[in-house]
Order: sequence, then structure tokens, then C-alpha cells
Amino acid sequence: MTARTLTCQVTVVEDLTPDVFRVRLEGRPEAMAHDPGQYLELALDDDTWVPFSIANAHGGDGTLELHIQHWPERENSDRLRDLVVVARHLTLRMPGGDCVLDSTSQRPLLLIAAGTGFAQMKAIVEASLHESPERPIDLWWAARERRDLYLESLPREWAESHANLRFHVVTEVTPEAPVAGERSQGHRGRIDQALAEGLDDISGHDVYLSGSPGMVYACVDVLASLGLTASRVFSDVFAYAPRQPLVPTAGVLRREGGR
Repeated sequence: MTARTLTCQVTVVEDLTPDVFRVRLEGRPEAMAHDPGQYLELALDDDTWVPFSIANAHGGDGTLELHIQHWPERENSDRLRDLVVVARHLTLRMPGGDCVLDSTSQRPLLLIAAGTGFAQMKAIVEASLHESPERPIDLWWAARERRDLYLESLPREWAESHANLRFHVVTEVTPEAPVAGERSQGHRGRIDQALAEGLDDISGHDVYLSGSPGMVYACVDVLASLGLTASRVFSDVFAYAPRQPLVPTAGVLRREGGR
């Protein structure tokens, strides 16, 4: 899709946690069209554009959802929070990004997110459940503490409602209550460590990752040892923080005979 600049209306600003808020926007349906996994850029002023993953699949109703992390120590974060709360309309540039769901593939999906990277995966899950309800999905969502998983109830609902979807909670701090539920599982530690311990051969999967460059490449290095296919791994990080080689060839984590 060709990127375009447009003005849309702010309809909802909702605190999900003390640090994360959700914004809902509304505009002309044809102008708000995007592919699942793409992002938009929001104008703070004439020279400053801030990117955010679009957190919903395109439904033709002209609505967009954003999940925004508020960092009080960062000047642009305070400016953004003030702008969104006060403004009735915002200027956007969209869509951007090539990390989009491949709807022609029926390979199982392995979706890995840290923090508000969940927004991108939310759009991909929504689109996949709509387009290919039987396509297997494994969603891993990592945060330092469980309370930072600002919409944990939603993927838990997906897992309870869809036999093909499994949800993995990954926290560095032990949760106060164990993770329990239909097709939901908890892991402790860094996300790359959890993947190394919890996965086997993933050579048949399409893999999507959303997080910092350090997090994404740490996960790629682990997944490379579990059979990751270089042409079937996708992340926006590959565009703005590329490395060579993208997927290393070394590694022996793949287990003999399964777990």
C-alpha cells in the first residue's frame, strides 16, 4: 500500500496500566486501510513523526487502535501524552512496514513480542483467526513483571476459545499467581531463554518478532539453532537495525528425539 498523510479523530484514550495507554482513532475507512503488522507515524510537529504499530486488523470500519508506552523521562513521550489527551484530531502518515502477515501461507505461526510489541502481534492474530481459523498459532509475550502484560486477559481468551492457539507468558520476575488456563502457560526468565527451553524444531513455522533489536536478535539466534528458515522470519527490526548475517548458521540447540 502507498503511504498517505491523513487526519483522524481521537475517540478513546484509555489507561491500561500506569505506563501504557490505548488510543482509538477514527477516519474514512478507505484511508485507514492497512495490512496486519503494519505501523503508522504520528505527527508531534512538522518535523517530528513517531512510529506505532497498528494494534488491530483492518475491519473496514475506519478505526485504528494504538498501544502507547509512556516514558515520563523522555521529552517526546510527555509531549505525545499531552497531545493525545488534549487533541480531538491527529495527523498520521500510514501505512508503513513490510512485517505483515503472509495470508497465502498456512505454516504454523510463531509470534514473539516484548512489551508493547504485543500491539503488532494482536493485529496479526486477529487477521489470522479471521482469514484462517484453523491455522496454528503460538503467541509468546514477554515482560519484566506480569503486571506489565497490559492486556493479558485478551490472549488468554483467544487460547480458551480457539483450540489452535497457545499463549505463553514470559516474565523475568516470578508471578504472584501461577499462569493457568486453557492452552496458557507461564515461563520465567528472558524470552530467548524461554524459547530455548520451550521449543523444539520450528523449521516449518512462519516467525514474527516485535521488540528491541537486542531482544529480536537474541531470539533469532536461539531460533536459528532450532531450524529457523531465514526466508520465513519477519520483524521491523530487520529494516531499521539490520545485521549480517540475519540468521546465523551456528548452533546445536535442536534436541534429539524431541524434548
